[in-house]
Amino acid sequence: MATLPVTKRGADKLKDELQRLKTVERPAVITAIAEARAQGDLSENADYDAAKERQGFIEGRIAEIEGKLSVAQVIDPSAVDAGGRVVFGATVELEDESTGDGVTYQIVGEDEADLKLGLINISSPIARALIGKEEGDVAEVQAPGGVKRYEIVAVRYQ
Repeated sequence: MATLPVTKRGADKLKDELQRLKTVERPAVITAIAEARAQGDLSENADYDAAKERQGFIEGRIAEIEGKLSVAQVIDPSAVDAGGRVVFGATVELEDESTGDGVTYQIVGEDEADLKLGLINISSPIARALIGKEEGDVAEVQAPGGVKRYEIVAVRYQ
């Protein structure tokens, strides 16, 4: 399996979620199943069905996170020296050529992407258009409303 790039912040977020699932969520659902079993007939017990479904979700998520962490390649953006090129973990300041609006994005892994926070997925169209470019270059992004052109104003590794 290929490695999964993730920032240190993203890896810590996954580890925190895994810890919470194992120490809080899993024991709580086990208790809920035991309480539902104590009510008797399981064939018509909605609480039991809901708890078993929740347990399946929790166990699936634990397995998913453990799998991702096992193949994760943790990248510290502040330790990256890409000579001014846009790479994974870079923070990029852009200016929309048509409107002049400025926007700043950091290119991160899929699990930590959050557009409201300016964190974009490495496999998103805009991130793919930016990778390898340098300050002063123009990136063309195929957007739903047509092609958008962004000038790269600055590239930082933080």
